[in-house]
Amino acid sequence: MKKIYIFLFFILLIASFLRFYQLGQNPPSLTWDEAAWGYNAYSLGKEARDEFGRFLPLDYLESFGDFKPPVYAYLAIIPVKIFGLSEFSVRFPSAFFGVLTVLMTYFLVKTLFKTNSESEILNPKQIQNTKYKILNTELYALFSALILAISPWHIMLSRAAFEANVATFFIIAGVIFFLWAVKGSRWFIILSIISLAISLYTFNTARIVSPLLILALAIGFRKELFKIKKQVIFAVILGILLIIPSVNFLLSPQASLRFREVNIFSDIGIITNTNQEIANDNNSFWSKILHNRRLAYGVSYLKHYFDNLNPNFLFIKGDGNPKFSTQTVGQMYLWDLVFLISGIFLLIKKKEGFWWIIPLWLILGIIPAGTARETPHALRIEATLPTFQIITAYGFINLISFVKKYRIAIILLLLSLLFLNFLYFFRDYIVHYPRIYSGEWQYGYKESIHYVSQQYDNYDEVRIISSLGRPYIYYLFYTNYNPSKFRETAEINRDVNGFVDVFSFDKYRFMDRLDLVNNDKKKILFISTPDKIPSKSKQLKTFYLLNGKPVLAAFTR
Repeated sequence: MKKIYIFLFFILLIASFLRFYQLGQNPPSLTWDEAAWGYNAYSLGKEARDEFGRFLPLDYLESFGDFKPPVYAYLAIIPVKIFGLSEFSVRFPSAFFGVLTVLMTYFLVKTLFKTNSESEILNPKQIQNTKYKILNTELYALFSALILAISPWHIMLSRAAFEANVATFFIIAGVIFFLWAVKGSRWFIILSIISLAISLYTFNTARIVSPLLILALAIGFRKELFKIKKQVIFAVILGILLIIPSVNFLLSPQASLRFREVNIFSDIGIITNTNQEIANDNNSFWSKILHNRRLAYGVSYLKHYFDNLNPNFLFIKGDGNPKFSTQTVGQMYLWDLVFLISGIFLLIKKKEGFWWIIPLWLILGIIPAGTARETPHALRIEATLPTFQIITAYGFINLISFVKKYRIAIILLLLSLLFLNFLYFFRDYIVHYPRIYSGEWQYGYKESIHYVSQQYDNYDEVRIISSLGRPYIYYLFYTNYNPSKFRETAEINRDVNGFVDVFSFDKYRFMDRLDLVNNDKKKILFISTPDKIPSKSKQLKTFYLLNGKPVLAAFTR
């Protein structure tokens, strides 16, 4: 066990390095959601209120009108207190829980594949077989943790303030505690419910995946749960109490706002197509059945669901959004392909331990993402992790066990290929990725805001174009603006759909199109994209992306 823990320790060191190295510099800038997490954490830590003044909100953070589950902001309070408002402090919770997820994966796999024979040896003839099973379980667990530690998917989602990454930790913890409870440590069912309840307050997808997962586990272990019914009843009551603060919001129109915006069932194009097909068939009875809109939506859902299992997404290019993939490797390594496929077949064939939980978890984890218009989507299916990595590790360990000759040489060769695959990804991520994709991360705001801050006393007003998206939150973040003062001076608009726009606060005015009129003869500083600067303006400073392309400029009239 000492050797095993030494291996586990080094795996955690690798995971920590890959998630914390240059965390404040890469990704090269903050998204507006990251800036919102940071500023809400700053406001909560300073005044116990979110940016718009709600006292210790438990159900949501209004933010831009996307009504974020609040846990990430609370987790960021301490890092922001310690390190100040910075890229590092905002991303710290995601990186920290990313490392913990690697650790929890080790314990999850041990729990999934541990058999009763490991603790109950009936006669000496069973000793050798039991030792073999224990060794295999440890190998499954260690290698699953290692594959997750170096996973491009998990590394990239751990290095930005993605609340989905934190929710994944709580889902895994909830499953582990559940399994410990049904295997004898009955009071762990309480911790399971608490962990899964926290996941509901962390990421929207978890609000579907966690209940489905706990329901499936409850059905699968109904006999074991009946034996600990006292603890189960207590856990159910506690779970109900924990979700009560969110019920009113979950039943409100605002809760469905984001869903209505991105789900396939709001796509009237499908209805238009089915109606046209029926019309083409002269409104025949059979055509109304064949081209039924509900059937069409069902087919659309299945297509979007299976998009998330597309080999190009998983092994070649990854998610089309550069925030979730470098675009040069898949969400997994190409090396994983053979072992993932073999792992699926061997898992079903050998039926070790609680094997069925792994494919069931994977299937359930994709269900919410199937409703989205944009598929595949690495963030929305992160709740499936670490099932992909567990299956891959299972396939690798079992295939290696079939090799009789040159086993050590083959293992070293395969691990060398994995290392080269990893090295290609990591070098690309550290060296090329920031320069190529800085524009995808709203790069330029920080530098321009520092310049505006230096010039603040020289101007009566600052007008900023909103082309890069949500500039107000960056000005709050990078100026450490007092939350109370912001609420006193802000001009805020909430439209009929619930979206929130901040038009101004203090000297700052945020505009889709710059208003150049200056009837009051104020001294005005303009911040715009270079292509929107009018002629005969005095350009003061230009701000560039890391690839040298100009992105913002300061000028006066």
